[in-house]
Amino acid sequence: MNNPEKLHHVIVVGGGAGGLELAAKLGNKLGKKKKANITLVDCTLTHLWKPLLHEVAAGTLNSYEDELGYLALAHKNHFTFRLGRMDSLNREKMEISLAPTLDNSGKEYIPRRTFNYDTLVFAVGSQTNDFGIKGIKEHCMFLDTRTEADTFHQHFFRNAFTAHTQTGPLREGQLKIAIAGAGATGIELSAELHEAANQLVEFGLEGIPRDEVKITIIEAAERILPALPPDLSEKTVNALKKIDVELLTGHRITEATPEGYITDKGGLVPSEIKVWAAGIKAPDFLKDIDGLETNHINQLVVNTTLQTTRDENIFALGDCAACPMEGTDNTVPPRAQAAHQQADMLVKTVRHRFNNKSLPKYHYVDYGSLINLSRYSTVGNLMGNLLGKRAGNVMIEGILARFVYISLYKMHQLAIVGFIRVTLTTIANILTQKTKPRMKLH
Repeated sequence: MNNPEKLHHVIVVGGGAGGLELAAKLGNKLGKKKKANITLVDCTLTHLWKPLLHEVAAGTLNSYEDELGYLALAHKNHFTFRLGRMDSLNREKMEISLAPTLDNSGKEYIPRRTFNYDTLVFAVGSQTNDFGIKGIKEHCMFLDTRTEADTFHQHFFRNAFTAHTQTGPLREGQLKIAIAGAGATGIELSAELHEAANQLVEFGLEGIPRDEVKITIIEAAERILPALPPDLSEKTVNALKKIDVELLTGHRITEATPEGYITDKGGLVPSEIKVWAAGIKAPDFLKDIDGLETNHINQLVVNTTLQTTRDENIFALGDCAACPMEGTDNTVPPRAQAAHQQADMLVKTVRHRFNNKSLPKYHYVDYGSLINLSRYSTVGNLMGNLLGKRAGNVMIEGILARFVYISLYKMHQLAIVGFIRVTLTTIANILTQKTKPRMKLH
């Protein structure tokens, strides 16, 4: 399908935080003025900020209230939305192909389509990496998508009702939850699930023994949050201990079974509800796609301009990009703040391409980290460069940390829906907060 207006065509593949922000900003700066055509491609109809998925899984957030429709966002922000899953690339023709879209019964309702591009940006994020460990795919649940988070919520809910109504004794791991991986997702999920379990008992499932609802986090590294500063890890440990979340660090999972996880140290960790959040990789379709360079976890290898190493017309941002980090042998960490920074830079990049100017280079800036532990606590560290200091970082927790955490989501919303809507919805949420249940009960 050729671009009918012959304008420069930018295709962004992936409507996650980085991809959607990029499409919206390009649409408002270039699409609105008819200087370029901007197209966003995603395999779903709605957007939900990925850091919220653990709350959806626990039921402490209703995904239907926070999701945003891509068609409406496209109209507001002057870009075009195309529903479909990209599965192939033809660099010679500068063309992408979208697989046919099927309904729930397997019937095709959107045929295969192709689209030509002048600039192509991959922003497809990441998915869980099971590392080929036996039993993970068969017996564990994942939280990569809104659908998976909703599925987990229903599974957790059904297990609770089954335990509440059964006449026989509970099985050893029937209500035990084991989370593989002590990164931010696993940690935050554990706190939300603790809150959800308490809510279920408060709402009437009082027959469930509280000591049977046990949450365990299993981590191969010697401490939780291994990629973040040790002092932040220590504060998080203290907060988790207060809500009786069990931490098994230094335990490597060797197999998952219906009854639980098997580790290299402690044998079986009983748990019929298992979540795998122990690593990431870029989507499998990216692996060596049409000769582009990828690494061992399928990330597209890019240089500091975010251009892929083998094609100057193709860029990648966020979790699906392996971007060198200056001054180290490492790549930029797969964090939301990196995707946000890279999206901002790529807006300038596209405009520079129009004007045949040299492209800007990406410099990762670490603004710190925040861990939200449901209503129990929020802890984090803000880097000195965010606070006007020359060096070091400042630990924050409690109300201040919670405010900063919420502000990150509001900043994302501002980028895609604007100040007026964010303000109105924030006020509405405050006014109606007392009328809503603290947990999605269906």
